[in-house]
Amino acid sequence: MDLILCHTTADFDTLGAAVGLTRLLPGSRIVIPGGCHPAVREFLALHKDEYATIERRAVNPEQLRTIVIVDTQKRDRLGAAAQWLDLPQIKQIIVYDHHLGSQSDINATQTQIDNVGATTTIIVEQLQKADINLTVAEATVMALGIHVDTGSLTFTQATARDAQALAWLMQQGASLPIVSDYLEPGLSSELQELLTQAIESLQTATINGYTVGWVMLESSNYLPGLSGFASQLMQLTQNDALLLGSRYLANEAEERLTIIGRSQIPGTNLNILFQPLGGGGHAQAASISLRGVDPDATLQQLVENLTHQIPQPPTARDLMSSPVRTILPETTIDEAQRILLRYGHSGLSVVDQAGQLVGIVSRRDLDIALHHGFSHAPVKGYMTTNLKIISPETTLPKIQELMVTYDIGRLPVLAAGQLVGIVTRTDILREMHQEQARGNREANDTSPASPVQYPALITLLRDRLAPPLQQLLNRASQAAEKRGWHLYLVGGAVRDLLLAQADTPCRDVAVLRLPHPEHPTVSTNKLLIQDIDLVVDGFHRATDVGAGVELAKALQQTYNEARLEIHGSFQTAALLWHNDPNLDSLWVDIATARTEFYPYPAANPEVEASSIRQDLYRRDFTINALAMRLTSPRAGELLDFFGGLLDLQAKTIRVLHANSFIEDPTRIYRAVRFAVRLGFVIDDRSQDYIRYAIASGIYELQGENKVRPALSTRLKSELKYILQAPYWQAALRLLSDLGALRCIHPTLKLDRDLWRQLRRVEIAIKWHAPTLTNWLLRLETILAYLAPPERRKVAENLQLPDESIKRLQALADTEAKVKEILPQCQLKSQVVKLLHCYDLATLILLAVRSPKIVRRQIWLYITCLSQVQPPLNGNDLKALGYKPGPQYRQILEDLLAATLDGEINDRSSAEKFLLSHYPL
Repeated sequence: MDLILCHTTADFDTLGAAVGLTRLLPGSRIVIPGGCHPAVREFLALHKDEYATIERRAVNPEQLRTIVIVDTQKRDRLGAAAQWLDLPQIKQIIVYDHHLGSQSDINATQTQIDNVGATTTIIVEQLQKADINLTVAEATVMALGIHVDTGSLTFTQATARDAQALAWLMQQGASLPIVSDYLEPGLSSELQELLTQAIESLQTATINGYTVGWVMLESSNYLPGLSGFASQLMQLTQNDALLLGSRYLANEAEERLTIIGRSQIPGTNLNILFQPLGGGGHAQAASISLRGVDPDATLQQLVENLTHQIPQPPTARDLMSSPVRTILPETTIDEAQRILLRYGHSGLSVVDQAGQLVGIVSRRDLDIALHHGFSHAPVKGYMTTNLKIISPETTLPKIQELMVTYDIGRLPVLAAGQLVGIVTRTDILREMHQEQARGNREANDTSPASPVQYPALITLLRDRLAPPLQQLLNRASQAAEKRGWHLYLVGGAVRDLLLAQADTPCRDVAVLRLPHPEHPTVSTNKLLIQDIDLVVDGFHRATDVGAGVELAKALQQTYNEARLEIHGSFQTAALLWHNDPNLDSLWVDIATARTEFYPYPAANPEVEASSIRQDLYRRDFTINALAMRLTSPRAGELLDFFGGLLDLQAKTIRVLHANSFIEDPTRIYRAVRFAVRLGFVIDDRSQDYIRYAIASGIYELQGENKVRPALSTRLKSELKYILQAPYWQAALRLLSDLGALRCIHPTLKLDRDLWRQLRRVEIAIKWHAPTLTNWLLRLETILAYLAPPERRKVAENLQLPDESIKRLQALADTEAKVKEILPQCQLKSQVVKLLHCYDLATLILLAVRSPKIVRRQIWLYITCLSQVQPPLNGNDLKALGYKPGPQYRQILEDLLAATLDGEINDRSSAEKFLLSHYPL
């Protein structure tokens, strides 16, 4: 085990360097041996789950092999963890620090002590050399480390290397608002004297859960540094927004007023607030300078206008995950750990037999119990019972306050004494990120990088969706609201709507030219999407697994022409229309929000009721993990937890999690299909995941008895989608480049010979066999390239039609026979006699795989010889006096052979042939 040790009373630099090292040393864990600075403690209260930390007491010293120490060279700065340095099995002790004058008492095997402003800078440089990209959370804490230790590059020890490291961290996505929240800029002596006055004179009001402060300062002249002063005053007083006024005399006759504004309240925009008075800035920071106005009245008017901007904050009802994964107090530690692994949670709620909440057990609690060997002990001995709970109406600011004050990672949501949901740190961070994104869009709504805003989505539905579909979605949302549920449009339909926003819908979506509602002579483009997914979420009221079925049945009462299908153990439902005059051919899937778990690679997933967040997380790619809320309140809100909008703009296919392709190999084929179909690219990391999954050999079936639907029925469906599409050639090449044809068979490769055969098949389909099922013929050509013993096995695994399986099984013998005999045929009748017993698909497979001399004769048979008929038929023979019987067949075959070989060419010569060979 590799361990990274911070020093006691950890600051942001030691934490940031440690976080960066976890990326350089995969699998390593961070230990904070003794306490943190207040700002760091507050930061970790919200962000702890983002980093690979472990409690010191949960570490098994016997497993330690490498210890890395950051930001100190002294043993006494490591607290009780210093004793681990003396363990006999330790192979490496590595020290990273930037304190050049420090005398080390650590017997390190490797050190790097550099003259930089922060230890984090050293780690950043190593990450850059290794070409490792960071998450936003990682980049943010590392940026804080450099900012704090260099005074935001103002301290004398700051270097150009620190500045370059900070620039790179910004490129990696470091969150500047979060960095700003935890920095402590200094003040001039003059402003320090005014700070007490400002705090004593500050007035505040609480609006919708947010605190707004305002104060007026008086001075004899202009005060420089008011901007930093306002930020620090806002932080000290813990206000969410602040308006700071400063009045002073510019000369004996003229009084001037400067007002500085700061706001962290989502939905507010100080730039808009100050613009009417001639000021401006940004949404969260703005200023104005005035003369000849009443200072107090002006400030009061701005305060009033600001309070009108403040929206109702999100509540626990909006943020929580529901239903909650629960366990009983008697559940063992080992079983609880397996449940956490299965669902990816960081904690579990514990309820008694009556369903009443009695405790919460966290992953850290379980780690400690397992460390001490209590895997079979019940969780009731380790769970937390002194719980802080919230109601569905608790606001986001109050939730944040509880989490920070009590260092709580999850808060149960109770309504009427029943557990209806849970809010976690991840939920809060996600909402904060979305608030920041919304604020960025509001601050610069003309930016090409800004995704579509929520109100615009309703307009988008109205403007771009065909009216019958709009009406269907309206009725579905009304039926869901009536039952107290939320309804979401999810997946491909949302993706295609957003793509259509730029008048560039994807190739598989129908675009109708319909009359403009106000100008009948003008036509507008309308999308008629043929596959719609709707998801019902239980909100704070639990929905059972039949919610999708109930909603579908309610809709069918209005749309009685639609066929209702109920399928799967999860009780999902589908409404189907076929050639409907209004909806054309439409498939609407309606399901309850669910999560899934793959018991083994390529299996069918096991699904359970869950929340809309978990439902989106189980999807394949970020661009398909988008959801649009159709029900009130906040109808038209776009849920984008995984960066799908940015990936749509970047034309990127990105998988949601690293094991996605191992769990379901058909996602590889879906990635390729979407990339080629939409003109997107698969991002580098997703390509790495694909290649890793394939190289692992997990898809190879030899010796396996497990049923793997992802390598049979679902793989066949994806192959059908690809091979029947107009872009099949580009998709097949990309699959080959990724090595993904090995999902079909470990030996399958798209080499020059196979590609040549597929091109010949394409010509054959175009000129000779337009009625054949083209995707199936292409697939049979691919499978025919395998060794003969493997063809039938793969075809059966893919559950191809019986005729395809038989054709591929017999192909080797057929091929040997035809290649041997056909070149020896001197007469056309001999060619027909050999080939007439084979169906068209078999003949095409034979032709594309054969040498040129054989191929030409097969093409000749298909195009010409197979169409030749003798001048006489059975009725003619009867008219000529030949008695019907078995001899008719031989006579007609001889007549055909003679016709093919040029012995007869009309009725007269045919009758002479009969008299000569079959006299009456």
